[in-house]
Amino acid sequence: MKQLVLDLGADQAQSLDTFEVGQNAELAHLMHQFASRMSREHFAYLWGETAAGKTHLLHSLGATPGSRYIGAGAAESDFVYASDVSLYLLDDCNLLSADAQIDAFALFNQIREHGAYMVSTGPVPPAVLPVREDLRTRMGWGLVYQIHGLSDDDKIAALTHAADARGLTLSASVLPYLLSHFRRDMRSLSTMLDALDQYSLETQRPVTLPLLRDLLSQANHEGDPKA
Repeated sequence: MKQLVLDLGADQAQSLDTFEVGQNAELAHLMHQFASRMSREHFAYLWGETAAGKTHLLHSLGATPGSRYIGAGAAESDFVYASDVSLYLLDDCNLLSADAQIDAFALFNQIREHGAYMVSTGPVPPAVLPVREDLRTRMGWGLVYQIHGLSDDDKIAALTHAADARGLTLSASVLPYLLSHFRRDMRSLSTMLDALDQYSLETQRPVTLPLLRDLLSQANHEGDPKA
């Protein structure tokens, strides 16, 4: 049997349209407004658990013209305001170094002065974020949204829809088993669905539980155990 290596860490194209909305309809609408620079609010802070979709949204917004994504390990120059950048995207604020927090504070003030936009993220609400007080205040300037993770039913519905869209028929036990024996974030689950589709074609076997178990066994063998 041909060995299939899963590259679950590879970057995939992320967009607002591929964000699984779930219970986040109002937030998704707001992000579209930020993407078009049509929001009445110029600041938003998003918080939620790991893999809830915070970075997905920021990377999606970062694909729009005039945007700048700023990760926690960004260079000092990334925090410098630029006239050709109208949307700044500050990810993982809880990981900012002491110096980066000072730079971020200055950037917030410049964004407000020039009427630009900022979306920032963290694991907890601004009030309890472990950063300096003046920066914490800035993060609470605009709208604050909790990103609600998808329920298992939401994930199964989204994966079923994706499978239907590519004409892939799944036996009833495949997705529940996948959720309980593999990574639970939608990015990894979607990647596994792609791999199942490819593996099914390569082996000329339907997508059933035995096929999934074979593929998971290969993933574990290649160093990708369940996280």
